[in-house]
Order: sequence, then C-alpha cells, then structure tokens
Amino acid sequence: MMIETMSEVIPLLIGGVVLFLYAITQLSAVMNDIFTEKAKDVITKYTSTIFSTILIGTILTILLDSSSAVIILVIVFINAKTLSFRQAIGIIMGANIGTTISSQIIAMDVGKYAVIPLIIGLLFEVFIKNKKWKKYGNVLLYFGMLFFGLFIIETSVLPMKDSKLFSEWIVKIEENYIQGALIGGLITLIIQSSSGTVGMAIVLGKQQVLSTAAGIAIMLGAELGTCSDTLLATIKGSRQALKAGVFHLLFNFFTIIIGLLLFVPFVRLVQFISKHQDIGSQIANAHVLFNVLGVLLFIPIVGVMEKLLNIILPDRELNLAKA
Repeated sequence: MMIETMSEVIPLLIGGVVLFLYAITQLSAVMNDIFTEKAKDVITKYTSTIFSTILIGTILTILLDSSSAVIILVIVFINAKTLSFRQAIGIIMGANIGTTISSQIIAMDVGKYAVIPLIIGLLFEVFIKNKKWKKYGNVLLYFGMLFFGLFIIETSVLPMKDSKLFSEWIVKIEENYIQGALIGGLITLIIQSSSGTVGMAIVLGKQQVLSTAAGIAIMLGAELGTCSDTLLATIKGSRQALKAGVFHLLFNFFTIIIGLLLFVPFVRLVQFISKHQDIGSQIANAHVLFNVLGVLLFIPIVGVMEKLLNIILPDRELNLAKA
C-alpha cells in the first residue's frame, strides 16, 4: 500500500514543485525587468536613515518578489558606487521582512483561484501587442502558474498524512529541530529559493502533513540557505559589496541561532497568536514574526556591526603584488 501510494504521490509532487519553482523564477525575472530602473531611483534617493532603508528594502522585495534579487541589486549598486555599505544594511534587513509577504499569500489557500490569473495572463500574452502591458500580463500568468503549482502540491501530499514512515520523520524533526533547520537550509541551497522552501512547508502544513514546529524549523534553515547566491554575487566585487554580503550572512546566522535557542517558546508564541488558524498560516505567521523581531533586535547594534565589518574588511584594494 505504501509503495502504491508513493508511486502516485511522487510524480504529481515533483510536477507541482517544478511548476511552482519555475513560476517563482519567471515571476521574479519579470518583476525585476519592470521595476529595476525605478528601484535604482528609489534606492539612491530615499536611503538617508536606517528606518527609510528598511522600508525601501521591504517594499522593493514585495515588488520584485525576491529578497535575493533585491540584495544582489544592492550589491550591483555598491559596486557602481551609487550606494554605501551603511545604506545597504537597512535594505538587506528590510528585504528579509518583504519576503514574508509571499508566505502570507501562499497561506491564503490561493490554489483554487489559479485559473483566474492564468486566463487573464494568457489573454494578455495572445492578444496584447504593447510590450509594457504584455509584461503585466506575464506577471498574472506566472502568478497563476505559481498558484496552480501550489494546488498540485497540496493535492499530491494528502496521502502522506497516512504514511507511517513520513509521520515518524516529522516526529524526529520535532524532537531535533536543528535537523529540521539543516533540511530547510539544504533544500534552499538546492532550489536556490527560500520562498520556495517556506512556501512548500506552508502547503504541507495546510494539509496537516507537517506540524507547526517542524515547519518553523525548516523555515529557519531556509533563512540561512538563501545567503549562498548573495555571497556568490560579491565575488570579484568591491570591499563594500563583500561587507554587504557578509552582513547578510551574519544577520541571518545570528537571528537563526537565537531562534533555535528560543525555539520552544517561539513555537508556543506563534501557536498562541495564531490559535484559530491552520498550521500553514501558523508557519507563515512565524516567518513574519521571526524576521520582524530579527530586524528590531539588530537595529540598535547596526552601528557596532558596521564598525566591526569595517575593521575586519577595511576599505582598501588588495594589492596582490605584495602577497
């Protein structure tokens, strides 16, 4: 029975995940294409205080639908000397808050509405000739694909609730949440999308395949896994850009360590706040709460972190000839 069930689940699950990840990638690319120039103007004009930079980072991540895209964009601007490391700090923290909006959307059970943006987006693609409006149509089309991918995943994982093997694995994650965090980090490294990892955890939670504690553990790991592409973007960049990448890593690392140390009370807090909501919504709420608390915790020590990284990575060009 187990083999028969899994033989039905796996192809459908893989198909849903592939469609979901493809939609996220394409949606991010289209949003990037639409908003990048506007983002440059906003970043260079409205980044005078730490609070304004956090707000800008949050808004841009919502618009671009990718915290990695925003942070990589920031690194590009730093290399072009249109943005300082101090300005980048706030935008990076804001990007972590902005990425939680997609979690809330996924938790709304949007899969059943997938056909609406799919049809509208397809009509734009077929009948609209204006390139600008066609891009807006693509946004709707890829949102529809994303929602439909989630619907397929939700449908495919239903038999897992009756799987003894899967249930035992979930219990192990609950007992050892560090293992759950490592799984979340590994999945994010493989698929290169923290939104994808957290989104799948939310879907599994909605179907009661994943518990709140297991979902939160996976979410914490996803936060660290998303740092890889940011660090890659700093290779051969300026020292300021490298500092921005290292700050992103340290910010996520320390907030995750705190999250793991306070894991049990944090899970209880989330369950108390979201006691009338399903598990998927609880995981989505945990994602928001974790990132907002992380930013609030770091705001008072931004100056200290900046000075520390300036000491460790001083602003000077490496003279390889002296090596």
